[in-house]
Amino acid sequence: MNSPAPLNGLVLAGGRSRRFGQDKAALTVQGKAWLQRAVDLLTPRVNEVFVSVRPDQRDDALRSRFSLLVDTLAEGGPPAGLLAAHAQSPAAAWLVIACDLAALDAATLETLIAARQPGRDATAYAGPMNGQPEPLCAIYEPVALARLSTLAEQGGNLSPRDLLMQGETELLRPSRVEVLANVNRPADLEALQNRGLC
Repeated sequence: MNSPAPLNGLVLAGGRSRRFGQDKAALTVQGKAWLQRAVDLLTPRVNEVFVSVRPDQRDDALRSRFSLLVDTLAEGGPPAGLLAAHAQSPAAAWLVIACDLAALDAATLETLIAARQPGRDATAYAGPMNGQPEPLCAIYEPVALARLSTLAEQGGNLSPRDLLMQGETELLRPSRVEVLANVNRPADLEALQNRGLC
């Protein structure tokens, strides 16, 4: 029986935060930037942690504190981060989280890691609204990222959610739906804060 691929961590922090109106990675909770919080969540649970950024963010004061993976895909976004991670360590699996999952907690990550199925393409949570895989809090095995790399070379569909839906993905139900809530607008953050979730 083959050993599972080593598990690295990737924080997606290359977004432009247009809908929010300011850089979400630099928002703070209890005095800690969201990006720092995300890195801290991953660090004790994986071999190495990297932060995915756009080329114009590599010298950003906050992001440059961390080990960076710079997008090479012109369109950017989560697919660019996943491709950069795979290029960095093709034999590794990657636990990927978005830096704007403001209510994400350690227990949710530990449950995901414990349920990991290395023989499948990925392990992910099912989204609370539609039951589809949540691509921004998931473990991608090397086989899935190799397929994404091939799709990029062929000009195919690079949607991470479609990648998870079309592959063999182990799906879990989150204990609380709020832990997977992306903060895209100020109202999203206010809703979480009003419920004491961040």
